Amino acid sequence: MGFPVITIDGPSGAGKGTVCLRLAQALNYRLLDSGALYRIVGLKAFEAGLLKQDKPDLDADDEVNIAQITEQLDIQFLPQASGQVDIVVDGHNVAGEIRNETVGGYASKVAALPKVRAALLALQQDMANDSGLIADGRDMGTVVFPNADAKVYLTASAEARAERRVAQLQQAGQQADYAAILQSIQDRDARDENRSASPSKPAPDALLLDSSELSADQVFTQIKNFCQQKGISFSA
Repeated sequence: MGFPVITIDGPSGAGKGTVCLRLAQALNYRLLDSGALYRIVGLKAFEAGLLKQDKPDLDADDEVNIAQITEQLDIQFLPQASGQVDIVVDGHNVAGEIRNETVGGYASKVAALPKVRAALLALQQDMANDSGLIADGRDMGTVVFPNADAKVYLTASAEARAERRVAQLQQAGQQADYAAILQSIQDRDARDENRSASPSKPAPDALLLDSSELSADQVFTQIKNFCQQKGISFSA
C-alpha cells in the first residue's frame, strides 16, 4: 500500500467522525466517511422510490437497481475551515440532508446488500491511491482496507450514543425523543452486527477503544499514540 491508511471502525455515535476529521487535519490526509456513503445511497434509493415504509424488505431487483444508482454517483468529501465537511454528490452539498435518523435507517438497509457494497468497494479503495487516508466506517479495517497501517475499533454504549444524539439535535433546535433514538440505535446495531455481508466487528489487530466515558481529546490522544506506535508520524 503506497500511502498510509488509518481505519476507524465502530457504531454510529461512538465519536468516529470527530476523531477522523481531527486525524485528517493533523496528518493532512484525505478523509473517507463510509457511513456517509451508505447514507447517500440510502437517500438516493429512497428518492428513486426503491425504499418505502410499507415495504420493509428489498428484493433482488431492488438490489440491482440500487447498485446501479451507486455506480453512477460522483461523491466528494470537502473539509471546511469551520471543522465541518461538505459532502458533494453530483454537484450538490447533501451534508445537511443525510444526517438524520430516517436516512440512517435507509443506510443500514442498503449496507446489507452485497451488490451495493461491491459497487462502493472500488470507489473507497481508489481514495487511497494518491494520498494518506483516514477511513471512517464499520468494515474499513476488516474488508475495505485489510492491510491498513493502523486499525481502530471505536465504540460506546447504546445509552451514551443516544444521549449524544439527543444533545446534538437539541443544540440544533430540534426535538429529540431519547427512547425512540435509543431503540433506533439498538435496532441498527442488531442489523449491522448480524448481517451476512460484512458484519460490523473489530479487526483482529485493531485497537479496541470504548469512548463512553472519554472526552474527544482523550479519544484523539489514545488513537494518536497508537498510530505513532504503528510508525505513523505526526508533525509537532
